Formats: sequence, structure tokens, C-alpha cells
Amino acid sequence: MAERIPVLIVAGFLGSGKTTLLNHLLRDNRGTRIGAVVNDFGAVNIDAMLVAGQVDATVSLSNGCVCCAVDVSELDELFTRLAHPKSDIDVIVVEASGLAEPRNLIRMVIGSDNPRIRYGGLVEVVDAEQFPASRERHPELATHLKLADLVVVNKADRVPEDDLERLRAEIAGIAGPVPVYATTFGRIDPGLLFDEPLREKSSAAEQLSFDALLADDHHADHHADDGHRHMHDEYTSVSFDSDRELDPRRLVAFLEDPPAGLFRAKGVAAFGVAEERRKFVFHMVGRHLVFEPRGWGRGEPRASAMVLIGTGLDSETVSKRLRDTVHDGDDPLDSQAMLGVWRYTPH
Repeated sequence: MAERIPVLIVAGFLGSGKTTLLNHLLRDNRGTRIGAVVNDFGAVNIDAMLVAGQVDATVSLSNGCVCCAVDVSELDELFTRLAHPKSDIDVIVVEASGLAEPRNLIRMVIGSDNPRIRYGGLVEVVDAEQFPASRERHPELATHLKLADLVVVNKADRVPEDDLERLRAEIAGIAGPVPVYATTFGRIDPGLLFDEPLREKSSAAEQLSFDALLADDHHADHHADDGHRHMHDEYTSVSFDSDRELDPRRLVAFLEDPPAGLFRAKGVAAFGVAEERRKFVFHMVGRHLVFEPRGWGRGEPRASAMVLIGTGLDSETVSKRLRDTVHDGDDPLDSQAMLGVWRYTPH
């Protein structure tokens, strides 16, 4: 079974900085090939023009990325095209309209019959300066925060630090235990959102692409203009490996009650359950968890390995909780122990 392509949804109210964030991902993605989908309901798609430099149905960028401007009704068909092996896309990023309802886009991705895509999370972008007034005029923005898997508080340099901390606390009170990431100019490390592809780099001389030049200019401009410290929070990665089999009930309980700040978790689990000899690949983004049973490869060690990614993770506490998921009994568990896993396994 091929690795599914994550579909990441970037939403937020008008002017919050969604396009700036998308441009940053397209320019600073370490070789990741992004299918950027700009969803706008206007006849002339201004956001697509800002991203791709022109208004067109599909624009190919020289770094391997693709930018498409579509209406929401065309998204499922576009997912099929972008997820085709010939497209060679690593991640699909959907920039929602500033007036879009994120719940509908999430349902579209999760409910898709396409076996090559999976939900990659909802990133809700907030304007640190304008959000209090915007929320007062549009109370539904609080509902959008409750759907988010990661909240990016953009333009953090425009408000005093005390106001920023109060805003982050307010957002955390609405959104729950999801990461709240403060940044400026839409800068967020792509490694928090998706994985760098494992591709061999050519040893032959290559012409510097237009996108690379843009990236150089982009970084030069920002470093020249920044008179303030970088406001973004570093993300944390915690790895866990075990040659001993895990207790599925304990692992599911851990994932259902994740540590504060966790955005993504992924890995392979070997369970100490009688007559269950398969490995279980899992992905978790925010509140969404999926297990997929697969066969072990020839010569592949029967072991568990996983990585957790988020902001502000307490590495020591997380590692201890993961060690507690190891099955410590001498006898294998009965099949009832798998009920929690089956709840998150697509049928």
C-alpha cells in the first residue's frame, strides 16, 4: 500500500496571512513537491494571482510544485489528479477562502474515497492584531478554532508581548489542547506540517531556478527588514522505539489523550496480541487518528517506532508515557485488546 499524500487545509479570516504562509511553504520547503490548491469563490482569483504570479487554472512552478485555482465543487476531482503517481506530489495544501467554512473542507477530505490521500490537518491562521475585533463581528470564528489542529497566530510583531500572551491564552481556551504557534510574515517551519521527501540529489551541475532566486530574495529581504526578534516558537520532535510489543489499549489511550502541544504523530506499532502478527501503521493529526494494518516486509524487524511532532512538548514526560504503552506481561493479550484500534481503522 502506497504512502498516502497528506492534504493540509489552511484556513483563516480575510487578511490573516494565509497566502503569505502558503508562499513561504512554496519557497522554503526543502525539496517537497507541493500541490497548492487555492479555493476562492470570486470570478477573478486574487489569491491565486498572488501565489502563482498569474491567474490560471493550473500553474506549474519550476521547483516541482503546482498551483491550482478552483471552486470548492472541483476539489475532489483535483485531489484525484494531484494524487496520481505521475504527478509526483508529496503534499497537497488547500488554501481556503477567507469566507469558507472549514468543516465542509475537512469532511470532503476525510470522506474522500481516494485511497491515495489522507487528512493532513486544519491550520487556522489568526491575525494577532485584528482577531479580537474580527471575532466580535464574526462569532463563528470561535467555532473554526475548535476545529483546528494547529493555530498560527500571525503578525505577532504588531502587538505588545503581554497582549500576545493574553491572546494565545484566549485561543487555547477556545481551541483546547492544540498547539498555538506565534509567528511573523507567515513563517512556519515546513517540518512541523509535513515530512521532507527522501530523494537523491543530483550530483550534476544544475541551473539556479527562478524559485530559488525568489527564495534567496525572500530571506534576504526578511533578514534585512527584521528589527525585532523572531517571534515563532520552535517545534519539538520526540522519537520512540521498542523491540518489545505494545499494549494496544495503552497506545490508543495515549493517542486519545495526547500531550499538550502535539500536532502530528506517526509510526509503526507491533502489538502483543495473540494471533495478531501484522504491523499497524498509524497517523494522527490533531484530533484525527487512523490505524492501517499491513504485513511486515521481508527481513523487517518486528518492532515499534514512532515520532511525535508539536510545539512546546515536554520530551521527558512524553517519552515516559510512551514507555508505559509497552506490554509488560508474559502472556499475549486477547483479541478484545484490539477494539480501540479497530475503532480508528477504515473499513
